[in-house]
Amino acid sequence: MSEPDRSGTFRALHVPEPRFLPAAGAVLLLHGGRADSLAPPSALNLPDLRMRAFARVLGEDPRHADILIGYVRYRMRGWNAERADPVPDTRRALAELADMAGPLPVVLLGHSMGARAALRAADAPHVRGVVALAPWCPPGEPVTHLSHRTVIALHDPADPITSATDTWAYLRRAEAAGARVRGVRMPGGRHAMIRRSRLWHGLAARSTAEILGLASPLRTSTPEPRWGAGPLDAALFTPVPR
Repeated sequence: MSEPDRSGTFRALHVPEPRFLPAAGAVLLLHGGRADSLAPPSALNLPDLRMRAFARVLGEDPRHADILIGYVRYRMRGWNAERADPVPDTRRALAELADMAGPLPVVLLGHSMGARAALRAADAPHVRGVVALAPWCPPGEPVTHLSHRTVIALHDPADPITSATDTWAYLRRAEAAGARVRGVRMPGGRHAMIRRSRLWHGLAARSTAEILGLASPLRTSTPEPRWGAGPLDAALFTPVPR
């Protein structure tokens, strides 16, 4: 749910366990939502619960030991056409993070609508890049602001909710605009990322660490070690699926 502070003012950033300050960087998680809804997120927010599993894996990963892990909270459940309501919420969360912890390098980790909001807000000064999980990237989404950022997108081609084809097209346009991009064609998970969830969690953590400079980039010639879901096919890690 959206969270007010003690004065009743909406706070877009939620850091459940600020383990230390100063930190070396931050990962902010953005959950999915709906195309249209002016209602606030419900108390039982399943998209938010889905992202908590990713946060747990990040917190257990030794590469993220000095990294703050937080969540972006939305005032409204939907994107709502030109309003793009989650985008100002994301920008506000980034400003609150800077006020709290200083100018940390940040990675935005978003799913579906949250990935779209993360990509839109990636022009903020301290954002190093975005890890986009089954992102909502309709044709015409802006990309010029992603120059010198890294965008890593994970998408199951069988996703019935958001289009992997649109994601690959978005990455190609972002690459032409100067972004460093990689598309990962996921072998299962569809949109909810439940099937082979450990693979999704592991690759998301690997990707955030890579963008923060805590892990070397994946190479197509070297399969990644097992993530509890079988050895990965190096062919998954093409620069951008065609």
